[in-house]
Amino acid sequence: MQKVKLPLTVDPVKDAQQRIDYDGYYTASQLVRLAESTGKVLSDAQVTLSFYIDPQKLVVMKGQVQVDVELECQRCGEPFKQTLECHFMYSPVANWDQADDLPEIYEPIEFNEFGEIDLLGAVEDELILALPLVPMHSSEHCEVSAHEQVFGELPEELAKKPNPFAVLANLKQK
Repeated sequence: MQKVKLPLTVDPVKDAQQRIDYDGYYTASQLVRLAESTGKVLSDAQVTLSFYIDPQKLVVMKGQVQVDVELECQRCGEPFKQTLECHFMYSPVANWDQADDLPEIYEPIEFNEFGEIDLLGAVEDELILALPLVPMHSSEHCEVSAHEQVFGELPEELAKKPNPFAVLANLKQK
């Protein structure tokens, strides 16, 4: 199957009835919010989607996405390449009240005023959620060695300084 540029929005009900599968991409320039959350987006987002109706007669959008981004290591401050990959399963709802009735395996996604879903927005949301909380190189690739890292011990110059919260201990005793 040839990779094609994906649409921005889709009608999930129609696609599920026809059991449509997409195998395509969004260009790096389309992933504006992801670029704002990272150093930059290094590759196009490769997306695979399947629309179908499950045994409970719910419309389902199942997919996966992969993209390379540049992040800044929080140990050494140097940029590094990270591959983000995520899998998701959505079931569209007309309003958020219907979301409580969905099985736990499905995430709700709301229809817009035209009965479509924002496909690009959903894919970009998943990628943003896949970002690491604290981006770091693997320890063998990081410029900050394990010997330079301090865990649980304060340097002597900091240990000798008076505790600024000692005043609070005096207030607590009164």
